[in-house]
Amino acid sequence: MPRAEVGTPKYLANKMKAKGLQRLRWYCQVCQKQCRDENGFKCHAQSEAHLRQMLVVGENAGRHIADFSSEFQHDFVQLLSRRFGTKRVKANTVYQEFIQDRSHLHMNATRWVTLTEFVKHLGRSGLARVDETEKGWFIAWIDNSPKALAKQEASMKKERATTSDEQRERMLISEQIERAAVTAGPSEPSPPPVAEGLKRDETTEKVVLSLAPRAPSAASSIGFKLNPLKPAVNPLKAGSNPLKRPNVFKTVGSSSTVMSASAESDRLSAEKRKSPMSAAERLIFEDQERKRRRMEREAVA
Repeated sequence: MPRAEVGTPKYLANKMKAKGLQRLRWYCQVCQKQCRDENGFKCHAQSEAHLRQMLVVGENAGRHIADFSSEFQHDFVQLLSRRFGTKRVKANTVYQEFIQDRSHLHMNATRWVTLTEFVKHLGRSGLARVDETEKGWFIAWIDNSPKALAKQEASMKKERATTSDEQRERMLISEQIERAAVTAGPSEPSPPPVAEGLKRDETTEKVVLSLAPRAPSAASSIGFKLNPLKPAVNPLKAGSNPLKRPNVFKTVGSSSTVMSASAESDRLSAEKRKSPMSAAERLIFEDQERKRRRMEREAVA
């Protein structure tokens, strides 16, 4: 049955009936005819025009399928680049907008059975960046035009000029670390560090803190301070008058006094030795001992 001529009431009635998208399974891409039901598609498949067209396609079916695939890919990428640019968008959203045109090339005539396979092909071809998420497949067009490449190169040059040497070196080191990690592959996870407590080193000396008050020094316990520059007894005074006879009782008394003082100093020195002394106190004590012994020898003489 011949088609209705353009502008006739039959043509307008067919257009009104065929308004909107129909079932994809009842569309003949070779004849570019959309049937409204299964009976209509069966009648079309048995028509003489369809059989003649199928004989032409059957002579070189691979070439026709490749042509349909390249045309579908060109139209899809063109819509993606013009409508969405380089933005990341859901693949199904682009496809729904692509099939709004009733005269579009249907996917059942191409070598891709599903939209997922076509999206993966775009990612392998380098035409778009593809990633899969829980919400579905997302694609983003890659602009490889000479103008875009020149613009990208100019922006990279400007960025390199503004980036300091230190930042550039840090970025290079991080990139090298990432490449080394990718090359090395997944390594065995290192064991978690074992928490160890504080360990005492037995070779070190023990530190002892004493809170007891320090013992008083010898000079403070006696109650008077010895002057190292001034002797206790003047040697010239005792022998200043050789004609004067010394007093025996006075000499005995003075000697007993000196002996008691020496005994007291010996006791204090023994106590001093028992108590801890610093280096300075030890030097002062030894100097006082020497002077005391010298004074005792002079007094006895």
